[in-house]
Amino acid sequence: MDQQPSASQAAPANQFAGDPSEPAKKRRHLWIWAVVLLLFGLLFYWVIQHHQKSQAAAMGGRHGMTGPVPVTTATARSGSIGVYLDAIGTVTPVYTDSITAQVTGVITAVHYREGQFVQKGAPLVDIDPRSYAAQLVEAQGALDRDQNLLSEAKMDLDRYKLAWARNAIPRQTLEDQEKVVLQAQGTVQNDEGAVQYDRVQLGYCHITSPISGRVGLRLVDPGNLVTANSTTALLVITQLQPITVVFTLAEDSLSQVMQQMRGGKPLMVEVYDRSQQQKLATGKLMTIDNQIDTTTGTVKLRAEFDNRTAVLFPNQFVNTRLLVNTLENQTLIPSSAVEHNGDAAFVYLIKNNKAVMTTVQAGISDQGETAVQGVRPGDVVADSSFEKLQDGAPITISKIKLPSTSSDSAGSQVP
Repeated sequence: MDQQPSASQAAPANQFAGDPSEPAKKRRHLWIWAVVLLLFGLLFYWVIQHHQKSQAAAMGGRHGMTGPVPVTTATARSGSIGVYLDAIGTVTPVYTDSITAQVTGVITAVHYREGQFVQKGAPLVDIDPRSYAAQLVEAQGALDRDQNLLSEAKMDLDRYKLAWARNAIPRQTLEDQEKVVLQAQGTVQNDEGAVQYDRVQLGYCHITSPISGRVGLRLVDPGNLVTANSTTALLVITQLQPITVVFTLAEDSLSQVMQQMRGGKPLMVEVYDRSQQQKLATGKLMTIDNQIDTTTGTVKLRAEFDNRTAVLFPNQFVNTRLLVNTLENQTLIPSSAVEHNGDAAFVYLIKNNKAVMTTVQAGISDQGETAVQGVRPGDVVADSSFEKLQDGAPITISKIKLPSTSSDSAGSQVP
């Protein structure tokens, strides 16, 4: 008789058979991963293609593959250009007077207005003069009395001389009277000095301007008590016309300046505002300091300006440009037309409606122009669109200034 396996014996066979749904799950996971990898691959391929197309478009624009490049042009000219030394300076008045009281008293009047331009000798402040006037009267009275005593002594001396000539008095009496006269003369001189001193003290009660200049803010009012020889100023006056600017130059530049000054040639100095955009004034170099500052290796110079419009203000910081030489017969082009590749400089000459790269030697630059060697006066050079130009690229001339992404400081690279 066949025996049926028991449930306990069939269980192990079912256990080793496994779950029939496991392979289906594994196959589904593999398909999901395959789809994800495919999507990633497509995305990567699209990014690479987009980058290559953008780079190709940029290179095509750079090498003029889109047709003639519109540019603005400039014509080289022959002219002169200045060699300048730039520095930072401070506007410094020629005279700055702090007026203080030289007598003690109460202020009775203030004659100036704040910020007023006053002339030399103009009244400024009055101090009560009555006590000093009384002292002057007293000193004058003492002088008058002693002058009369001196006259009396001289009259007695004349009598003694006549009497001694007749042997009426001894010689000693005559000599004593001579000394009395000398003593009276000394007393009169002392009185005269006292009168002069009191007259000066009385004059200090009326303060006038010692220079022509601009008055600052009012520091005292009528009724204030001031004391003699006080350090507190009654007012401050600064001379504005003319005015000077003090600036410093490196000691290495001193030889250029001294060479021009020894030749007797006046050196021009231009002053610009803080942004160096607006020229404020033009003056001339006056003098150079007598020694170099060893801590900074610089030397101070002073330039004078007439300042008729009062555009320069005391203690104002300015930018100075000292003209030390002028180069004549130079070929000048706009500085914006000069491109750089490292240490090399070049321009794009316009010939037969094409841009021809030409190496130049760039020299002094001033006021947006650069002196160059390698082009001639009358040559036409490109002044824009450098990011699209290359040697031999066709161009069209535009009369409208076109923007450029390159600058003459960073420069364009040679294609």
